[in-house]
Amino acid sequence: MSDEEDMAGPPPSARGRRQSVCAEPFNPNAEPDDAEKVVHPKTDEQRTRLQHALHSLFLFKSLDMERFAEVMDAMFERKVVTGEHVIDQGDSGDNFYLIDSGNYSILVNDNKVGSYDGEGTFGELALMYNTPRAATIIADTDGSLWALDRATFRRILLVGAFKKRKMYEEFLDAVPMLSSLERYERMSLADALQSEKFPDGQCIIKQGEEAEKFFLVEKGDVVIRMEIDAAVKEIAKVEKGGYFGELALVTKKPRAASAFAVGDVTLASLDVGAFERLLGPCMDIMKRNFTSYEEQLSKIFGTSLNLTDARS
Repeated sequence: MSDEEDMAGPPPSARGRRQSVCAEPFNPNAEPDDAEKVVHPKTDEQRTRLQHALHSLFLFKSLDMERFAEVMDAMFERKVVTGEHVIDQGDSGDNFYLIDSGNYSILVNDNKVGSYDGEGTFGELALMYNTPRAATIIADTDGSLWALDRATFRRILLVGAFKKRKMYEEFLDAVPMLSSLERYERMSLADALQSEKFPDGQCIIKQGEEAEKFFLVEKGDVVIRMEIDAAVKEIAKVEKGGYFGELALVTKKPRAASAFAVGDVTLASLDVGAFERLLGPCMDIMKRNFTSYEEQLSKIFGTSLNLTDARS
């Protein structure tokens, strides 16, 4: 979160610069899917620096690989010199900025209220809410910034987030286990899901490892295999709308089996914190399934197995 986001609404500009009169309406459904993509060529060294910086930003954590690549392509480098005004309070927003190097002062009504020392972001508020700039940012040293134009920022960050939620809401509506969730709970779940892609044969989770995520199958099939006494057997196949990975998260034990992609697979993942926070109403359903799992495994391996003592 940038320091600019903590400030109140923008006061009148002290320099008489152009101000926005009103916020333009924003309708995600009206945004075109085939908008021309902006590409600014970069050297390998620039791409490496930018990728490292972007991965640490909350704003971009929810983007899938394709959207993240679009942001990488669209950002351009802006060099600044000491004393240069990067943005001015009261102006309309044109770019979002990520600091690559240099020190910068944050001023509101010509009073310094904060600073950036070689890192940070600013400019997102005016782009997200169509409001004038809430502060002035001045370069205290020569430096370098990465900038993302307003249109691309809105298309990828705002429209992308809206369409992701809509897509996942429709997907979650078709998952039987989640039928007990209220609509607002499914919306929260949709916002927390991350899309991940796996090629044919790739191991998704490995038996014996610590559990970090829960998975829902968006596209493709996933095969579940378990090794017991050196015997590896296929115990289940999970298709679109199915889920896996919940056992270890509920029982707090290592993974009981491995999962592999069959063909190209797209999964929606949920980290352990979000799993516990958002899927509480479904825990009883998952625990009831553990008995069924053990019965299936007993038939496959010919021996009684106790996966967990977490059943209620």
